[in-house]
Amino acid sequence: MAETASICVIIAAKNAADTIETAVRSALREPEVTEVVVVDDGSGDGTAGAARRADDTSGRLNVVRFDQNKGPSAARNHAIDISSAPLIAILDADDFFFEGRFRQMLVEDDWEFVADNIAFVDADTASQAPQRLQQFAASPLFLDLPTFVDGNISKRGVRRGEIGFLKPIMRRAFLDKHGLRYREEMRLGEDYDLYIRALALGARYKVIHSCGYGAVVRGNSLSGRHRTEDLRRLYEADRVLLASSRLPPEAAEAVRRHERHVRGKYELRRFLDIKSQSGPLAAIAYIATHPTAFPPIATGILMDKTERLRNPGGVSVTAQGDGLRYLLSAPAK
Repeated sequence: MAETASICVIIAAKNAADTIETAVRSALREPEVTEVVVVDDGSGDGTAGAARRADDTSGRLNVVRFDQNKGPSAARNHAIDISSAPLIAILDADDFFFEGRFRQMLVEDDWEFVADNIAFVDADTASQAPQRLQQFAASPLFLDLPTFVDGNISKRGVRRGEIGFLKPIMRRAFLDKHGLRYREEMRLGEDYDLYIRALALGARYKVIHSCGYGAVVRGNSLSGRHRTEDLRRLYEADRVLLASSRLPPEAAEAVRRHERHVRGKYELRRFLDIKSQSGPLAAIAYIATHPTAFPPIATGILMDKTERLRNPGGVSVTAQGDGLRYLLSAPAK
């Protein structure tokens, strides 16, 4: 697919001066990358300047800055609008690509979205990770909407759904044909929402087990500090899809499961917010006036109290002999 092997890498960044250079360099290292667009989303730490220091003078790097923070969805949408490459890849500002990532992903041309395996790397050992990367056979598979949605629902012993971590390449033509962009009011689950809308429109979402994405695990990750309001917007996005699309019964039921799951998390966070701000009696009064909220609140409190014992790492991954943790398990080459 030489005619379409032209990728724009989009990096939405806020206060990422310590990590953005590594991210940008890893993107510029890939020969299939013709554009790297960094959107400094209202940072106060010199993120834009740090990104420019990674420039390799090839003319592929474009760094833009928002004076005020608008959120990752707005930053990514802006980057999509000002770029032109036919393929789009998202890179978080504190992550990186392993060398040769895109070569493995672009072998076949039978997808609108294609993702690969992820290696979770501790922040203090990230610089050694490329030398210790395990090699996997591709073992491709395709995700349908129910499988993808269910992969984003936390299960017993697994705090977060695994599939939601995947970072696919996306075809710009498919996004443009259907008017698909990130919902800018969402600051949590914006990727999930975009992908389920694409799957509802018939997108082929392919996954290969070959690993090319390095996700750096940090104790202060912003993804773990979402607001209660963010949870409400996430389950409301499910409701919008259910109301606006004629989904097959199995797909609709999967989206309803996810809506209930996220709404339960919202109810727990809402309860804890009220307790923190107004005291235990006010929190109890909330349950009394919202009796359907009691089961998810009780379950959520129990799960939180036992979380450290059930899943101390916070992410369900598969460890290999090289010491890294991988999202997907597959036979070695």
